[in-house]
Amino acid sequence: MKDLVVILHNVRSIYNVGSIFRTADAAGVSKIYLAGITPAPIDRFGKTKPRFAKVSLGAEKSVPWEKFASAAKPLHRLKKENYKIFAVEQSKKSVPYYKTPEFHTAASSLCLVLGNEVSGLPPAVLRLADKILEIPMRGKKESLNVGVAFGIVVFGLLYGD
Repeated sequence: MKDLVVILHNVRSIYNVGSIFRTADAAGVSKIYLAGITPAPIDRFGKTKPRFAKVSLGAEKSVPWEKFASAAKPLHRLKKENYKIFAVEQSKKSVPYYKTPEFHTAASSLCLVLGNEVSGLPPAVLRLADKILEIPMRGKKESLNVGVAFGIVVFGLLYGD
């Protein structure tokens, strides 16, 4: 994979975002775009938020990030730059995350988009995705924590067959 970026759209929990930053650092993500209500690592005075740092363990300093009012602007920019857009969401059009062999090439640039813990990603964001990925569920619960889901999908894409 040539480049890997992440868009977090309306992820509300500062702990989930901090966890995703830490996992993104481990996975070699080059940038995280924070969209909508997704909390940034720093406050309005430019100081690191203590609750964020508790979980991220400083990853906000090693993974570049940028804040946007919505996911539309970075999504459109990345599409123009020929990134493959993978939304992580349960949908009628989703496929298991591990069934993406066509994108395991050094020439591909990839953007993973994850959404709100309760409502997920809106249809407008899903329409911009090249593929919608899901993690098959075997138990009674229908979903995983967004940070856990990110970890499974990102490392599955990096090291899957």
